[in-house]
Amino acid sequence: MTQFDYLRYEPWPLLNKLLIDLERSAHVTQNIIGKLDHGQEKVALLPGLNPPHWEFGHLIWFHEFWVHRKGVASNPSFLAHADALFNSSEMIHDDRWQVQIPPIDILMNYFSDVMERTFIILRSGTLSPEQAYFIQLALYHEDMHNEAFAYMWQSLGYAWPLEQDLGASQDQHNDFESRYIHIPQCQFQLGSAPSTGFIFDNEKWQHEVLTHDFSISSHAVSNGEYLEFLRSLNDAGISFKHQPAYWKKEGHAWFERFFDRWRELDLNAPVRHISAHTAEQYCLWKGVRLPTENELSVLMTSAREPWQPSSLWEWTSSTFKPFEGFSSDPYQDYSAPWFDSRHRVLKGWSVFTPDYLRRSQFRNFYLPSRSDFFCGFRTCLA
Repeated sequence: MTQFDYLRYEPWPLLNKLLIDLERSAHVTQNIIGKLDHGQEKVALLPGLNPPHWEFGHLIWFHEFWVHRKGVASNPSFLAHADALFNSSEMIHDDRWQVQIPPIDILMNYFSDVMERTFIILRSGTLSPEQAYFIQLALYHEDMHNEAFAYMWQSLGYAWPLEQDLGASQDQHNDFESRYIHIPQCQFQLGSAPSTGFIFDNEKWQHEVLTHDFSISSHAVSNGEYLEFLRSLNDAGISFKHQPAYWKKEGHAWFERFFDRWRELDLNAPVRHISAHTAEQYCLWKGVRLPTENELSVLMTSAREPWQPSSLWEWTSSTFKPFEGFSSDPYQDYSAPWFDSRHRVLKGWSVFTPDYLRRSQFRNFYLPSRSDFFCGFRTCLA
C-alpha cells in the first residue's frame, strides 16, 4: 500500500449532490460572516477563538490550495500573500492576531472566485477521482469551520444568523427516561472500509476489535442530573467551579445562554459545554465512568432504539491514537500532529454538523480540558 491511499475510497459522490452540498455550505459561510456587525470581527486573543475574518480567509485558502493549486505551494494563489496569511500549518494561533487581514470585500471576492471555479468543474459533467476527493475534502473542511464559527459565536455571545436552535434541536429533549443498556461481549468492526465513500485518514482502516460486555446509559447526562451534582458539591461546601460556563442562577431558577439569549434551564435536555475532566469528576461522584471509543462506537452503530442521540459530541475515555497500519492522507496535518497522547476521542455530532458528516465511524478529537464546543457525555456502569 502506498503512502497515500486516499483514492481507494469509493463510491465517489454524484456530481449534482456534491454541487448542492457545496452551494449549501457556501451559503452558510456567507451568512455567518456577512451578518457580523461592524467591529465584531475584532475578538480577544483566547485559546478557543480565531479572528473571524482570519478563519474565513483560511477556509477559502484551504479550498483553493487543495482543489485549484493541487496542494503545491509554487502554484500561485488568486490572492496575494495568501499562503503567508492563511496557512494554519505555518501560522501559530497567537500570530493570527498580528497579521494584516485583507478587507472583508476582498475576502468575499476571493471566496466567490474560488467557489465559482469549483462550480464550473462540477457543472462540466466530468470529475476525476482526485478532483472528487479534494472537492469533498474542501467541503467538509468548510463545514467543520462553520461549526467552529457556531461555538465561537456562542463563546462571544453573538447572535446566530441561521436557523439551528440549540434549545429545540436536542434529540433527548422529548420522552426523557434514562436507563442503562446492557451490551454483551461482541466482535466489532471499528474504523471505515474503502467502500464507505470519503473518509478521513484517522478512520483507516476497518478492523475487528473485541468489546467486553458493558452497560451504557441510553441518554446523555441531562441538565437535571448535572444540577444534582452541583447541589451535592454545594452541600459539601465545595464551590460551583464545575458550573457550565453558560449557566447562571437568579433566585431559585437556573438559566442557560444560547448565543445572545438567556432561557430557563431545561432539566431534560443534555448538559453541554462540559470538559472531559469535569465529566470525569461527575462520574467519580456518581460511581460510573466514561465509555471507551469502542463502547460508544458499538452503541452508535446499533439500532436507534433504545438509545437516544444527544446532538452533542460525546466524550470518551480513549486517547486519540492511530489505528494499526495508519498512513496520512495528502492533508497530513489533519490527524497525525494530534496523536500526541493528550487529545481525546469524541463520537456523535452536534446540531451544526451536516447530515453527511454524522457518521458512526467519524472520529472527532479535542483536548480534554476544552468545553467551548458543543460537547456532552453519557456514562457506563463502573
